[in-house]
Amino acid sequence: MTLLPEEPAILEVRHAVRRWIAAHAPDGEIAVALSGGADSLALTAAAAAEARSVCALVVDHRLQPGSADVADEAAARARALGCASAEVLPVDVTGSGGLEAAARQARYRALDAARGTRPVLLGHTLDDQAETVLLGLSRGSGGRSIWGMSAYDSPWGRPLLDVKRAVTRQACAELGLSPHEDPHNASPDFVRVRLRTEVLPLLEDVLGGGVAGALARTGEHLREEGAVLDAMAADAEAKVVVNGEIDAALLVLSAPPVRRRVLRSWLLAAGARGLGDRQLRAVDDLVARWRGQGQVAIGGGTPDARLVVRRRRGRLNVGLDDRRRV
Repeated sequence: MTLLPEEPAILEVRHAVRRWIAAHAPDGEIAVALSGGADSLALTAAAAAEARSVCALVVDHRLQPGSADVADEAAARARALGCASAEVLPVDVTGSGGLEAAARQARYRALDAARGTRPVLLGHTLDDQAETVLLGLSRGSGGRSIWGMSAYDSPWGRPLLDVKRAVTRQACAELGLSPHEDPHNASPDFVRVRLRTEVLPLLEDVLGGGVAGALARTGEHLREEGAVLDAMAADAEAKVVVNGEIDAALLVLSAPPVRRRVLRSWLLAAGARGLGDRQLRAVDDLVARWRGQGQVAIGGGTPDARLVVRRRRGRLNVGLDDRRRV
């Protein structure tokens, strides 16, 4: 463990990390995802002071000139802060969904491959949580989309969800550390950056402050309530799914939020992809508003055949459409 100055900001970060370790990693063996920015740098310093053994994992996305030097410097800082080891993970950022999504996927794959059996702590703060809830709200796809991030979604740990971004910056200042400023974090090309620099400050101004905390609390409340509904849905699913098909007469007895959870779980298990609210409600209509309507197409299937849901003899089944796509 590392000795750190007992200043207010770094103490707040340390206490958050200490609580997380006590709840989720009592053996004190953890990894930390370190980018070199203020959030992950403060997190790494606190983890080195609170955990028995810390492995710092630095992902080099190789998207900017000099990124390898930035990654090497971050790894060196991790060792100086007291981490038992620090490893640089170069990745190739490719794939669909835009640069931000592709970089995120590459980063998580690399972290997962390098962590061994340790959980990986991520530097997401209360401000990040507020942005996540706002993004989910904009999609309009139900309560689950605005749950936000959880403190532990194995193997990913987020000890700082109650800590403001300003606190991690102040913690770095108290430690005499100069965080790396990623140019992408100031680029208006990314939706999250505009939320951070334009939308949330405007909401704070118009609504008189406290918006980030209120959004984060809203996500937490919905996540807690959603866990109860998920448990109810699991019980219902065990009763209504027979040989891979859903007994509509039994499922219609469940409350709508439970019913749609059962359908969502069943469809995903059957290979559905990109399942949106409109598709889910159309499938739900086959149960709750049955009037002899035809099959419902959902995301998935093959290049030549769609995945569809049909109701036959009182049961729902999923299969490939007989007709070739036009």
